[in-house]
Amino acid sequence: MTTRRVVLIAVILLLVVGFFLSGANEYLTLGNLKAEQSRFQAWLADDPVTVIGGFFAIYIAMAALSLPGATLMTVLGGALFGLGWGLLIISFASTLGATLAALIARTLARGPLERRFASQLERINAGMRREGAFYLFTLRLIPLFPFFVINLVMGLTRMRLVTFYWVSQLGMLPGTAVFVNAGRELGNLETLSGILSPGLIGSFVLIGFFPWLARGLVAIAKRKRLARRYVRPASFGHDIVVIGGGSAGLVASYIAAAVKARVVLVERDKLGGDCLNTGCVPSKALIRAARIVTEIRGSQRYGIDAGEPRVDFPTVMRHVHRAIREVEPHDSRDRYEGLGVEVVAGEARLEDPWRVRVVGEDGERLLTTRHVIIASGSRPRMPDLPGLEHVEVLTSDTLWQLATLPSRLVVLGGGSIGCELGQSFARLGSQVSLVEMGSQLLPREDVDTAEALCKRFDGEGLTVWLDTRAIRVDADAGDGGGHVLVVERRNAVGEAVTERIVFDRLLAAIGRQANVAGMGLESLGVEICPDGTLSVDESLQSVLPNVWACGDVAGPFHLTHAGAHQAWHATVNALFGELKRFRVSYSALPAVTYTDPEVARVGLSEKEAQARGVDVEVTRYELSELDRAITEGLTEGFVKILTVPGKDRILGATVVGHGAGELLAGYTLAMTHGIGLNKLLGTVHPYPTWSEAVKASAGVWKNAHKPQRVLGWLERYFRWRRGEPAAVQPDTPKRAGRGSREKKGN
Repeated sequence: MTTRRVVLIAVILLLVVGFFLSGANEYLTLGNLKAEQSRFQAWLADDPVTVIGGFFAIYIAMAALSLPGATLMTVLGGALFGLGWGLLIISFASTLGATLAALIARTLARGPLERRFASQLERINAGMRREGAFYLFTLRLIPLFPFFVINLVMGLTRMRLVTFYWVSQLGMLPGTAVFVNAGRELGNLETLSGILSPGLIGSFVLIGFFPWLARGLVAIAKRKRLARRYVRPASFGHDIVVIGGGSAGLVASYIAAAVKARVVLVERDKLGGDCLNTGCVPSKALIRAARIVTEIRGSQRYGIDAGEPRVDFPTVMRHVHRAIREVEPHDSRDRYEGLGVEVVAGEARLEDPWRVRVVGEDGERLLTTRHVIIASGSRPRMPDLPGLEHVEVLTSDTLWQLATLPSRLVVLGGGSIGCELGQSFARLGSQVSLVEMGSQLLPREDVDTAEALCKRFDGEGLTVWLDTRAIRVDADAGDGGGHVLVVERRNAVGEAVTERIVFDRLLAAIGRQANVAGMGLESLGVEICPDGTLSVDESLQSVLPNVWACGDVAGPFHLTHAGAHQAWHATVNALFGELKRFRVSYSALPAVTYTDPEVARVGLSEKEAQARGVDVEVTRYELSELDRAITEGLTEGFVKILTVPGKDRILGATVVGHGAGELLAGYTLAMTHGIGLNKLLGTVHPYPTWSEAVKASAGVWKNAHKPQRVLGWLERYFRWRRGEPAAVQPDTPKRAGRGSREKKGN
């Protein structure tokens, strides 16, 4: 750290300490102002330059140092100087102070502030990427964050300070005027009856009304800016055009039609998207068939000898496709047209924000619409490996056409898709090698979760290659038809070594890539994020105020229910956003990996909490303690709950074990509606059921938070009621009872 920076930090600290030691923060109250008002006004009349200059300098210093009280200073300025002079003085003082605060942050505190305000900084940077200076203007006009946070965080961006100054000057002016006017009215308050004066009431109404009004003005400004670039239609044929008929697009269309909006759903392939045709439905049907094989193999432990099951793979695949056909009517064209949705088959392209051209088998059609919702989904991401072009690579989209079971299958990727499909094919009889670059399976989950799954895979004969990087594919294994995946990993002494994995089929499961090409979005200025998704804000609005996105194309989760959750927000915000906006929240979004054991989580994991610097208390309950798990011989797994230290508010829950996805619903409901562990413990659960694990885990937490002092008093009370002398100790059982099996986590 340079000497200049050290000196600057020391000066700032001295000024901040001096501010609080002087008691200035306690002096800046309306009561003190009223008590000193007459003397101050006389001083202002005698020496206006000193008084105004002093107030101006103090305000700049408070804003520059991010000291508390800027809002009160604004109100006091209105009370002391009136609306005209007060607005002039405070407008320039606040902007200069804000600019100095941004400069200080840029000079001194880039690292610490990035850690302290990480989430705010990410949102603001995303907004800056979308709209530049206009985004700062909207933050100033609609104070989504405290102004001092905006000052500090903007100092970390690449925005020029000159731009920051003039945008802040204009953006803060309306809000400053509202608060200065409120101060002017308070300054004129002589008696308590004056509280009911129309001017004062109007000022406070403006304070509450201003954010809503400013939001409307910003929306109008965005529409006008858009209209200058494109020719807006005089009228519209539709309220919403939804592009994409997957889970997100179907939900968006359903909601729009339900509120009687005129909606068109455009789909180029099959309705239902990946979930119905290549994802959720077929994979779960395959998982069920594979689980039956394992249950038959393990039936001897229950006294039933069914022998080694014979797998008829073509029949298994017919079962998979039958499941698709039976679910298909739920997502059919007939159903949605019956709900009032116009379904159009074809490729959609935006010619401008209000015109969508659809090209299909029935020709071309130009649709005019007030809003567009992009729900175009995603596709499997392909690895960039030399030699891969000589191999027919399977993906989660194409493997459903397999006619024969692969004898040697390599799965690239240890995420949810790779783990689910890898385990299923291994159970059906394939020799499976699962290759993962990272140090664990399911990279988003905690280490103990991944280890439990890896242990099961090892027991079922599935070979897991962790910390292993695929290098290339050799087309000939030298055994009459096989191929070789060449990989690199570290040996016991840390040296890089290459190894060869022979395979007949290769399944790529390294993630998914958003479908954003071919819709004309780039030419309209809709930004693509580094991960390939569309850049949208918390209301799922793009840089174009009438273009929205939801589902896989918006990210960050490739989950059917996440897409449906986003679709509700995108549709409601599109149709009614001028009146009320809803920010999409993922704090209670559940996710399940349908392996055996299942892995289910909602909210924070321990890994995420540590990365974000969130203090948590961890409570762990082993399913081996659950009576229903014992009776069924399915005791593998655990429940892990993260709570606020010392409180019962749930921050996250992870369940590993049989039916984990079903058990997770109780914790998801609790997190969504603010239900704590005490209330879960007080809820009657039927015995013996798997759902008792929810109550039992709450009991572990409660047992760790017993009121020891109260229990000590009760112990002495009951001893007294039994007539025992104070020195006599109560009997101690030699063997712990049932409740002793509950154990508190770390």
